[in-house]
Amino acid sequence: MKRGLTGLVSEQSVYNLNNRMVELEVLPSAEHYGLGIIPWSPLGGELLGGVLNKVESGRRASEEVRKKVEEKRSQLEAYESLCDKLGETPAAVALAWLLHNPIVTAPIIGPRNLDQSETAVKAAEIKLDSETLNKVDVIWPVPGGSAPEAYAW
Repeated sequence: MKRGLTGLVSEQSVYNLNNRMVELEVLPSAEHYGLGIIPWSPLGGELLGGVLNKVESGRRASEEVRKKVEEKRSQLEAYESLCDKLGETPAAVALAWLLHNPIVTAPIIGPRNLDQSETAVKAAEIKLDSETLNKVDVIWPVPGGSAPEAYAW
């Protein structure tokens, strides 16, 4: 029995509000060739999960995470404030933002507890309007320029 080869069907890339580089080439290519996108690290290593309002423990207590928080503090404050106004958690909004993109098949979520699992399910129910999406783009801008300039400098 001969098996048919179907080729690639999906791409797994780091993709979240804080890391949107795949929007330059990977997403347009995947869309062109009919590939699904399965983003991993959708919360940017907890950075987008409401890190400013959480007690520093576990990974959040590491020097690396604290440094990222300080580097991104103004963006995180604006983002978490927007989420508060929406009445949603930052984690749910970050996942909902990914899901609003029709090329995204499903983010790899990896919940560690029931609360995180429930947040992920809730994200599928959140509809972000164009005004909110524009605000998110102001806080977490799309990488600019064309390749290779956007990657190199």
